[in-house]
Amino acid sequence: MIASTTVPSSTTVPSRPASSRPAPDGPRGPYTPPYGPSARVAAPASLLDPGTERDPHPLYRTLRGDFPLVHDEPFGAWLISRYADVRAALADPRLAAPGPVAAHGEGGPPGAHRAAVSAALGDRVPASLRAGVERTAHVLASRLTGRQEADLVAEFCQWLPVAAAVTALGLPYEDTARVHAWCRTGLDHLGGHRPAIDAYLRPHLDRRRARPGDDLLSALCAARPGGRPLPDETVTGLAVTVLGAAGGTTARALASFLANLLDHPGQLDLIRDRPGLAGAAWAESLRRDPPLQIVPRRALEPIGPIPEGATVACLLGAAGRDPARFADPDRYDVFRADPGDLAYGVGPHHCLGALLARLTAEAGLRALLAVLPGLRRAPGPRPRAEGLVSRSPRTLPVCPR
Repeated sequence: MIASTTVPSSTTVPSRPASSRPAPDGPRGPYTPPYGPSARVAAPASLLDPGTERDPHPLYRTLRGDFPLVHDEPFGAWLISRYADVRAALADPRLAAPGPVAAHGEGGPPGAHRAAVSAALGDRVPASLRAGVERTAHVLASRLTGRQEADLVAEFCQWLPVAAAVTALGLPYEDTARVHAWCRTGLDHLGGHRPAIDAYLRPHLDRRRARPGDDLLSALCAARPGGRPLPDETVTGLAVTVLGAAGGTTARALASFLANLLDHPGQLDLIRDRPGLAGAAWAESLRRDPPLQIVPRRALEPIGPIPEGATVACLLGAAGRDPARFADPDRYDVFRADPGDLAYGVGPHHCLGALLARLTAEAGLRALLAVLPGLRRAPGPRPRAEGLVSRSPRTLPVCPR
C-alpha cells in the first residue's frame, strides 16, 4: 500500500547450496505447486538470516517465485508464501492454531465460545460503542494540538485500540491506563492470560451476571452455548483475547495505517474530502503491511511433504504483495478494488476483533483529520517498520500543526 519500492542490489538475498534443501519427492499437497526451476536453483535464505528482519520483502519475492513451499530449517517451519496458498492454509482444518494465539484472536475457545463474541462484535456496532471510541479518539487527538512534534505511535496508536476494547467490554473508562499497562507488558503474547487481570475482571463478571448491559462482557456472561453459561475462566480468557488483540495487533495495524497515509499526502487529502474512503484505506494498509507478518499453524496430519505435527508458517507479509493476485503490489492505493482480507484471518480462525479494529482505525483517522488538519510527517529520517513476526513502525514522528 505505498509507492513501488526498488530494491538495491546490495540487498540481494543470500543463498545456500541447493543440496542443503532438496525439493521434496512423493505426492504433493495443495500448497506444493510444481517446483519447476526452483528444484535446480539455490535454496533461499532463512527468515532468521541477517537482514531479513530489516527488510523481508526481497526474500518474500524469492519464496513466492521459486519456493512456494519450502522447509526453513533454522526457523523450524514450512513456509507458504503465495496468496492463494496462504488463504487456503488459513482455512484448512488440517492446520490448527498452535495454542491460544491471543494476539490474533485465534485458538483457545471452541466454536460455540467464539460465537458468543461474534454475537456482540460480529456484524454490528452498538451506538454506545461507536460513540465511546469516537469520543476517546478526539480526546487523544486534542492532546496533540499546539505541539511542535509528537509521536503518534506512543501517544495515539498504543492508546486508542486499548480504550476501544475497554469501551467494548464495558469496563470503566478510568481503568484504561491500567489495562494499557498490562497490554504493554505482554498481554498480547502467547499465554498472556495473567492472574492480575483475572482478579481485576472477576468483580465485573459478577456484576454482569447479575445485571447484564449491552456491552461485550455482558454478552459473554449471558451466553448459553449448549444450554450452559460460559465458565468464568472462559469469559475472562475471551476478554483477555480482545484486550490483547487491541493492545498488540490493532495498535500495530493502526501505526502502519497512519504511516501509509502520511507517506502519501495526496491520498490523505482525498480522504479529507471523501471520508467514506477511510475503510478502503484501512483494508489496503492491512494488505500491504499486515501487523502480523507470520501466522503459525500445526499440521494435524501429513499434507504432501509436510509431516504430521510440523509447524507451517503462513507468510501474510508475502501473500499481501503477491503479483499473481495484486497489480503493482508494493504500491499503496486506496482505490484498489479488492485488497483481500487475510490480515485478520479467514474461516474458523477469523479474528473476533476485526470489526472493532476497523471501527477504531476509522474513528482515529477522522479525529486526527478534524482536530489536526495540518498533520504531516516530521522532518528528518523516517523510521522504518520493525519486526519479523509482528511488524510496524515503532515510532511515527509528526508535526501536529
